Amino acid sequence: MLNKEAKLNPKLFLEEVEQIPIRNGYGEGLLIAGEKNKNVVVLCADLSESTRSEAFAKKFPERFIEMGVAEQNMATIAAGLGVSGKTAFISSYATFSPGRNWEQIRTTISYNDSNVKIAGHHAGISVGPDGATHQAVEDIATMRVMANMKVFVPCDAIEAKKATVAAAKLWGPVYLRFVREKTPVITTEKTPYTPGKAQVLWQSKKPQVAIIACGSLVYNALVAAKELEKEGIGTIVLNNHTIKPMDEEKVLEVARKCGAVVTVEEHQVMGGMGSAVAEVLAKKYPTPMEFIGLQNTFGESGKPTELIEKYGMGVKAIKAAAKKVLKRAR
Repeated sequence: MLNKEAKLNPKLFLEEVEQIPIRNGYGEGLLIAGEKNKNVVVLCADLSESTRSEAFAKKFPERFIEMGVAEQNMATIAAGLGVSGKTAFISSYATFSPGRNWEQIRTTISYNDSNVKIAGHHAGISVGPDGATHQAVEDIATMRVMANMKVFVPCDAIEAKKATVAAAKLWGPVYLRFVREKTPVITTEKTPYTPGKAQVLWQSKKPQVAIIACGSLVYNALVAAKELEKEGIGTIVLNNHTIKPMDEEKVLEVARKCGAVVTVEEHQVMGGMGSAVAEVLAKKYPTPMEFIGLQNTFGESGKPTELIEKYGMGVKAIKAAAKKVLKRAR
């Protein structure tokens, strides 16, 4: 059943559940951060409308820099601002930032522990018709390996707003990952959110499998959990919104309670959130695991929902993985 302490959307499993692009939360969060801190500045690579930086540009034009299609320059300029007393946010599609400018982020931002927040938009295969060239499915892996870098992957628009505001308050590099499509609103304004603190959203009376998810697929994990419970399989669903620093204590807690784990992410299974969870468990509590995500393949053009199903990230795939790992655990 849903965790009452999480204060989730009461319409979560209903047809009329509100769906909002997660990236909208980034735009709202920028405005809040900008109002609270005059040192917040925003840079964008010619995608202010799509990345939702537009509202900040209109309200604080003196603190907005349009870089044009120049992601590498954007990162290096932001690095300078970040070590000069500013809190700099940079935004573009994730395939370009941190894709194209990875070396600049590494050397000028992370190496110098510069106060820069990298917003990677249109991540995952749910970008849909834009196809493989615009579907960032390696970015969690490439960003979490950087020293000094924090990695946030919010599950809905409300959590994205909170993550953006929280990033502005933290010193140092932060990677914020957003998908493009409208997704169900899972949380509410009252839902607790603390970077580095994963949250149990669902817990059966007798949990047997822990489903650890991040980003837009947290919703699929919850739907799968509800259906599994009807079939007599108890679960815990953990919203693991902070990939780095990961909440190791909570990950270990749910693994010990269940003895089996399924990780769910809209990303390559190699090097992503699931790999980070496996690293924790391998060191401290080896546990049977299954990994939901892209299986060493690129995506393709198509409708977002169809692509999620085709590449094994839908509700049926999560349920199958839970049953498979449960057999191994027994």
